[in-house]
Amino acid sequence: MSTSSAASADAAPADKKSSRQVLEALSGLLLGMFVSMLASTVVSTSLPTIIHDLDGNQTAFTWVVTATLLTTAISTPIWGKLADLTNRKLLFQLAIIIFVLATAAAGFATTPEMLITFRAIQGIGAGGLAALSQVIMADIISPRERGRYMGLFGAVMAVATIGGPLLGGVIADAWGWRWNFFVALPVAIAALIIVQRTLHLPKRDKQKTAIDYLGIVLLSAAVSLLLIWVSLAGNEFEWWSPTTIWMVGGALVATVLFIVTELRSKEPLIPLGMFKNLTFTLSVIASVATGLAMFGASVFLSQYMQLARGASPTEAGLMTIPMIGGLLISSIGVGALITRFGRWKPFLIVGAILLTAGSYLLSTIHYDTDFFLVSVYMVLLGAGVGMTMQNLVLVVQNTTKPTEIGVASSGVTFFRSLGGTIGVSVMGAALAARITDLVTERKDDIAQALMSLGADAPKWAEQLQSGSLPKVSTMPEALRVVFEDIYANGISHSFLIAVPFAVISLIAIVFLPNKPLTRMTTSERIQASEADLATVSVPEGMAVLTTTGAITVPESGDGERDGGTSSAR
Repeated sequence: MSTSSAASADAAPADKKSSRQVLEALSGLLLGMFVSMLASTVVSTSLPTIIHDLDGNQTAFTWVVTATLLTTAISTPIWGKLADLTNRKLLFQLAIIIFVLATAAAGFATTPEMLITFRAIQGIGAGGLAALSQVIMADIISPRERGRYMGLFGAVMAVATIGGPLLGGVIADAWGWRWNFFVALPVAIAALIIVQRTLHLPKRDKQKTAIDYLGIVLLSAAVSLLLIWVSLAGNEFEWWSPTTIWMVGGALVATVLFIVTELRSKEPLIPLGMFKNLTFTLSVIASVATGLAMFGASVFLSQYMQLARGASPTEAGLMTIPMIGGLLISSIGVGALITRFGRWKPFLIVGAILLTAGSYLLSTIHYDTDFFLVSVYMVLLGAGVGMTMQNLVLVVQNTTKPTEIGVASSGVTFFRSLGGTIGVSVMGAALAARITDLVTERKDDIAQALMSLGADAPKWAEQLQSGSLPKVSTMPEALRVVFEDIYANGISHSFLIAVPFAVISLIAIVFLPNKPLTRMTTSERIQASEADLATVSVPEGMAVLTTTGAITVPESGDGERDGGTSSAR
C-alpha cells in the first residue's frame, strides 16, 4: 500500500512538470501561428482600399487572396514530406522567416501584380507554418490529450483573426495600409527566439532526404492552371473557347501525370496509399468544405461590410467579430470536451451541420438585412469551422502510421487549403460575373443616380468606367445605395456556392470510423513499433537469448524442456 502511495506521489509532480514543458514547447509554435494569422488577417479589412489605390479590379482582389492560398496549398505537402525526412524545428523557423520577409516586401508594392507576387511567396511560408505546427504537436502530445491544446491553437487563431482586422483597420485609417504589412516583423523576431529556446523535440533517426521534384512541378501546374482558368473565364475569354480547352485539358493531363509519378516515386509527395485509409479519405473530403467556408467567409464578409454596408476598414473589422467569436468558443470548448471524454465524432457532426446552416443563411443576406441576423449567421458559420477544422487533423493523426504523420497531417491541411483556394476563386469569379450582370440590369438606375449629381456626374461616371474596384463608402448617397444593393446581391450569391460542399462534408463526417483516441505521442508510437518488430515469435523448443545474456528455452506444451544448454539460433 505504502509503495503504491509513494509511486502516486512521485507521479504527480512528474505529470505537472511534463504539462509545463509541453506548454513551454508550444509557446513558440503558438506565437509562430499567431504571426502567420496576424500577417494575413491584418490586411483583410484593408484589401478593398488597397486594390482601389493600386487601380485593381475584382479579379485582382480575388487573386491577391488566391495567390497566397495557392502557394500555401502547393507547399504544404512539400513541407510535410520534409518534416518526415529532416529537422522539423529548423523547418519551422525557416517557414517563419520566408513568411515574414515576403509580408514586409508586400508593403512596398506599387501595382496589383507586385502585391500578388509577394503574397504568393508569403504563402510558401504559410504552408510550412500550417503543416509543421500540426506535425510537431503530434511529436509531443498524444491524440487524447491534444484536444485541449488544439483549443489553444483555436484561441490563438481567433485572437489573431479578431485583433488582425481591427488593428489593420485602425492602421489603414491612421497611417495608411502599407503599415499593415510591417506590423508582424517584431512578433516574428520574438517567435524565432522563443522557438529556439523552448522547442526541444525528441531525437529521430536521420533519414536520406529525397524530394519528389517532378511531383512538385506537376502538382503546381495542375492546381495553377485550374485556378487561373476559373478566375479569368467569362471575363478575359469565353467559358467555351480554345483557351478553356487547353487550360482545363492541361490541368487534367498534369493531374494524371502527377498520379503516375506518385505511384512510381520512392518518396512520393502525397503517398496515394494513404487513401486506402478510410479515415484519411473522408477527412480530406470534409476538409475541402471547411477550407472553402473558412477562407471564403474571411474574404467576402469583409468585402460585404465595406461594399454593401458602407463600413470603413475599422468598422468592417468590428462587424466580423461574431464569426470569430463563434470560432473561438467552439474551438476551445470542443477541444476541452474531446480531451475530457475522449469522444470526437458527435462534435464533428454538429460542426458540419452548423457549417451548412451558416453558409446557406449567409447566401440570403441583402444590404439592408438586420445586422443582428447577419451576426447570428456569422456565429453559426464560425462555430462550424471551429468544431471541424483542427479536429479533422486530429482524427487523421490518430489512425496514421507514426512514420507518416508529416505527410498525413499536411495532406489534410493541403486539401483544406486547396478547397479554400478553389472556393475563393470560384466565389470571386461568380461575384465578378454577377456584378457585371447586375450593373447591366440596373444601368437605368445608375444613369438616374448620376444625373442627380449635377456637376459631379462626369467624375463619378469616369470612375465607374475605369473598371477598378469602387470605394462605395465615399460615393454620393444616390449612387451608393444602388451599388450597395448590387454588391450585397453578388456576395450573397457567392455564399450559395459553399452550401453543397458543406453538405458533402457532413456526409463524409457521418461515415468517419469512430475510433477511440490513443494516449500515446508519435514518438512513443514509433518506440512501440520498434519494440514490436524486435519481438519475434519463437517455435517450441527454440532457445532465446535474453536481455541479461542468459540462454533460456521456452517450455513446450507438456511442460517439459528440450534441453537448457542448447544454443540460441
